Amino acid sequence: MANSRENFIAGKWSPPKSDKRFERENPATGETIGSFPDSGPDDVADAVAAAAEAYPRWRATPAPRRAEILFRAAEMMLARKEELSRDVTIEMGKVLKEARGDVQEAIDMTYFVAGEGRRMFGQVVPSELPEKFAMAVRQPHGIVAAITPWNFPLAIPCWKLMPALIAGNTVVFKPSPYSPLSAFNLVRILEEAGLSPGAVNLVFGEDDAGAALVRDPRVAMVSFTGSLEVGREIAAYCGAAGKRVHLEMGGKNAIIVLDDADVDLAIEGAVWSAFGTSGQRCTAASRMIVHEGVLEGFTQKLVSRAASLRLGDGLDEATEVGPVVNKPALEKIQGYMEIGRKEGAVVAVGGSRAAGNGLERGYFFQPTVFTEVQPRMRIAQEEIFGPVTDVIPFSGLDEAVMINNDVPYGLVASVYTRDVSKAFKAMEQISTGIVYINAGTIGAEVQLPFGGTRGTGNGHREAGTAALDSYSEWKTVYIDYSGRLQKAQIDK
Repeated sequence: MANSRENFIAGKWSPPKSDKRFERENPATGETIGSFPDSGPDDVADAVAAAAEAYPRWRATPAPRRAEILFRAAEMMLARKEELSRDVTIEMGKVLKEARGDVQEAIDMTYFVAGEGRRMFGQVVPSELPEKFAMAVRQPHGIVAAITPWNFPLAIPCWKLMPALIAGNTVVFKPSPYSPLSAFNLVRILEEAGLSPGAVNLVFGEDDAGAALVRDPRVAMVSFTGSLEVGREIAAYCGAAGKRVHLEMGGKNAIIVLDDADVDLAIEGAVWSAFGTSGQRCTAASRMIVHEGVLEGFTQKLVSRAASLRLGDGLDEATEVGPVVNKPALEKIQGYMEIGRKEGAVVAVGGSRAAGNGLERGYFFQPTVFTEVQPRMRIAQEEIFGPVTDVIPFSGLDEAVMINNDVPYGLVASVYTRDVSKAFKAMEQISTGIVYINAGTIGAEVQLPFGGTRGTGNGHREAGTAALDSYSEWKTVYIDYSGRLQKAQIDK
């Protein structure tokens, strides 16, 4: 097959040892876009061995030199932005303007991390003893396993690979089998940018490859973005094995609309946050917590906007909502329609697979709004990961905050209000890792930490300088130049 791709191990592109492969289809059209290795444990072992061999050399490379390679990679991504964006759309379905945003975030993250190559600040503090110097410096973990999802096939890998590399780690990268093409594109760029052989190794595959990577004893850290169920399995194994682990496991995010909100502005944020990327974002707003005083007007406008959204191939600039990623995703979303109805919720718009105008060739689901939703319903608690949102009424700010916080996840929340006092009270009481005021739940910036609480993560953060804390550890150094034994607290 002309579009056959291979693993990248020790600086070379090589087929899987088993010769097993899988094909990836365009979720909008059903057309095959390429063939990729279905790697097994032997391929993973080779990739980890290559990372282990490369580690001493990469770690010894001065951070500013590592940064120069990443900067070149960012420049290449910028030059190829349109090509990379089209491949994102072709393989996972998001509309082209969103794919460009995905690629831009990858570019931004790579530039940002490259800048850290000349910073990566440590700590220098006064010693309590004379003629003694005290400082703390960062050091890498070793081999990092980066396991990434399909919904942001360039941005999320760059969130993981770039800080891991700048800190001096080597990486084995296993992308989702639903977005392998973007992973190939990224690693090819890193290769062209001059990355040391073995510093990044790319292994395509299904669950067996991921499990083998997590369990390899040479892997010092696992960084995973994906489902809560798989994340908990990884956390349990890494805890028992003493591995560092960084998890990002989704969200059940809400937009809170207070009675003094600019409702039209809130609708714009709601439509973008609920239906952008067909709701397939960990930051998607799948709950609208709306004050009863504006409930009717807000709901009518939201339903009207959802009904008017244009579905289609993401390569068509007129398309507003693309397909979901595959048939199992479509079936999962459809299953939640029945769950919601049985719980007593009402489908105000949408609620089924989209057809007509060629949509039946792909995995399109109608933008859907549930009304008459109670906060403890499954549709208001579980991550559906599709173009589906709930409208939940409330009567006071404290109640809204309680509803927002009473879910298994804690990634992002949004509050629409004109009252600065209410805004700050909400910011204090909302227990998510990210809060927006008068904006939707979408739009993270790379210079600030990204991550959440409860089932969303395990306390680590991606992006910003906080990412360095995930991909490095502290080494404290004391230098005593007094020429005599000083006993610290005993000598005080």
